Amino acid sequence: MVSRRSALQGFGLVAASGALGILKTGTVRAQTASAPPRVVKIATSAESKPLAWGAIGVEPQGYEPDLLRAINAKLPQYKFEMEGVADIAQETGLATGKYDMACGGYYRSPERAKQFIIPDNPMGASLMKIYSRKDSPIGDMKGLVGKKIVPVTAGGGTYKFIMNWQAENPGYKLDVTASSAGVPYPDRLKEVQNGKFDALVLPSNLGEQTVIENQKLDIVASEPVYSNNTYMLIHRSDKNKILADDVNGVLLELKNDGTMDRLSEKWFGEDIVKYMKAPA
Repeated sequence: MVSRRSALQGFGLVAASGALGILKTGTVRAQTASAPPRVVKIATSAESKPLAWGAIGVEPQGYEPDLLRAINAKLPQYKFEMEGVADIAQETGLATGKYDMACGGYYRSPERAKQFIIPDNPMGASLMKIYSRKDSPIGDMKGLVGKKIVPVTAGGGTYKFIMNWQAENPGYKLDVTASSAGVPYPDRLKEVQNGKFDALVLPSNLGEQTVIENQKLDIVASEPVYSNNTYMLIHRSDKNKILADDVNGVLLELKNDGTMDRLSEKWFGEDIVKYMKAPA
């Protein structure tokens, strides 16, 4: 016969065991709820000041890195790790999955949309401008007729823009030469300064104004002759579809709350947000 005391002791052991089980289960849930954030590897431009710069081992700086930090602040489930990468290596690393995301003032294109995930909301806008000498300023594309234009990278965004403009304006013949020389744009600005060329057509988010001021060049920039949205590219995978959706929503928030305006003024000295086109 089992005594009342023994029965109570047995019940106590069962209750304690059950409570321990609940505690263990609760511990597991707590650990799940506080799971570490997912690390997102991001390739940023290494030499495109003020858009982004900072080589491997150097904390990236500029408009896009600051915008990425603002995005990450609103998405604590992720930990963004940025690394400055040469332009030619960004899309290669993204395609192979070495990076989850790449930011470098990218335009949306059918080829990129097929290969990568591209959020609907842009990061900014690339403003195409004409750089010419102050004593002979060129204010628009028609003003380039008969002028010596700095060669543009074959297949690049500037080359495509000029070719499209030429096709739409056949009455204005521009003397454009494609180049693969990869001459740095500060050297190109000097070539305009010394008269080798009359004008340089280039997106204004690469830091031209800083070069002009620091080197005291007598160069002036036109008003934008063209603008295009710039986007982040995301490695195409199932898990990155959620990442893309999360980032897309935050990009719209940061545009609406003025964060993009502030970062634009900070890094470019002008408001690029007003040139951003609404997603199609």
